Amino acid sequence: MPRVLHTAQALVDVVVEVPALPPPGGNTNATSETRYAGGAVTILVAAARTGARAVHGGAHGTGPNGDLVRAVLAADGVAVSAAPRPGSDTGSCLVFVEPAAQRSFVTIYGAEREITAASLNALAPEPGDLLCVSGYSLFDPTREPLLEFLETLPDGVEVVLDPGEPFASFDREVQDRVLERTTVWTSNADEARALTGLDAPEDTPEALRRRIGSHAAVIVRDGERGCIVFHHGRGTEIPAFPQQAVDTNGAGDTHTGVLLAERALGADWESAATRANAAAAIAVTRKGPESAPTRAEVDAFLA
Repeated sequence: MPRVLHTAQALVDVVVEVPALPPPGGNTNATSETRYAGGAVTILVAAARTGARAVHGGAHGTGPNGDLVRAVLAADGVAVSAAPRPGSDTGSCLVFVEPAAQRSFVTIYGAEREITAASLNALAPEPGDLLCVSGYSLFDPTREPLLEFLETLPDGVEVVLDPGEPFASFDREVQDRVLERTTVWTSNADEARALTGLDAPEDTPEALRRRIGSHAAVIVRDGERGCIVFHHGRGTEIPAFPQQAVDTNGAGDTHTGVLLAERALGADWESAATRANAAAAIAVTRKGPESAPTRAEVDAFLA
């Protein structure tokens, strides 16, 4: 069975619930603080809970944050391909959550940025594997090691680009080096708009596919509208399952993890996206980025 592999950063999310973000120079009192393993962890855990084999190939540290990341991955059977980096700990991301489930982020770098092309090669991708790449890995110092690794991949490895907010801001040359190896694009509607310059989400998948190439599959999420799957020259709207959200943190990553796991298990893109929409709907009703449902929970939800 193909595997779901991830090259990006595994961080510790320090989730702080606040009544509202303070103005510059102001103050507010948090109502709670919780630590979760996040970043690439959310996608990999979602994939593993769906039933796929999942492996993390990013760097991780030797302190308490690294310990938490490894413990959470191990609990769901996710393997790690690289040894811990001695002398430094995994970084963290401060996630400020407001009552309407809106999130703001402050990231602190750590050992997760200490990748090399050789350390990523320990993933040993094989044809059919689904290899995840994050736009957040295209900042220095992880950019060049990642690009070097991508350019040596064997034919047949599915490179899945999760562009994140920053991808559209990178130089065209950097974008092209990534897109030349990309076979699957999965993003939210804002990220698709940013790269294409188009306002209507339904117009972006075809434009993205023209930019990437006719071989690509494009998935664009649009919140309560569901997502659009575009491949083989046609687009299909996959409806969502709207829920009352208590925390949207990790919902997009849950969608990606389940989508790729279903593909690894043999589903077509439309069926995979339907189950991914259901999983994301469940995830927003739970707090924290480790909210991905199991396969049985998705089955029960859809039933």
